[in-house]
Amino acid sequence: MAFRMDKLTVKGQEAVQAAHSLAEQAGHRQLAPLHLLKGLLSEPDGIPRAILEKIGVNLRQLESQIDGELQRLPSSSGSNMEIGPSRELMQVLEAAQKQADSMQDQFVSTEHLLLAVTKVDDAAKRLLEINGIQEADLLAAMQAVRGGHSVTDQNPEDKYQALEKYGKDLVDLARKGKIDPVI
Repeated sequence: MAFRMDKLTVKGQEAVQAAHSLAEQAGHRQLAPLHLLKGLLSEPDGIPRAILEKIGVNLRQLESQIDGELQRLPSSSGSNMEIGPSRELMQVLEAAQKQADSMQDQFVSTEHLLLAVTKVDDAAKRLLEINGIQEADLLAAMQAVRGGHSVTDQNPEDKYQALEKYGKDLVDLARKGKIDPVI
């Protein structure tokens, strides 16, 4: 099965583009799952970050480990260097498509890509495992973040966590003593 890039959501395309730019800057000839993982985490308010935070992952530590692994990859220099996807990255993309299909989503979103990284044996998967990130935990956090929404268009991430994004948790603020008492 060949992966179709037009089946990615806008944020998914941005993550792949960020991964490509990262590989280009580092002089890597192949785009690996590590680049994709770094690209997925590059969006400060992105869904992958929210999912990983929900399961208690130390994101700074994970990003530092990703950077360390990326520095180990072979690099080359040249003005007209072609960067192609590695076999492992293609497997990740295909696994993400299968995940989206199994969830009856019409597009592959960033959370499908994150989940797919856990399915392909690569340095990125090993880093996730080292940090205690399991597929089942990701799935549970993914369902909580998505709130029952399915991916039916290319910009579903805007619909997730709408209350957290646009509302205030008054109970939490009251517990922290950050609101005036109500009389």
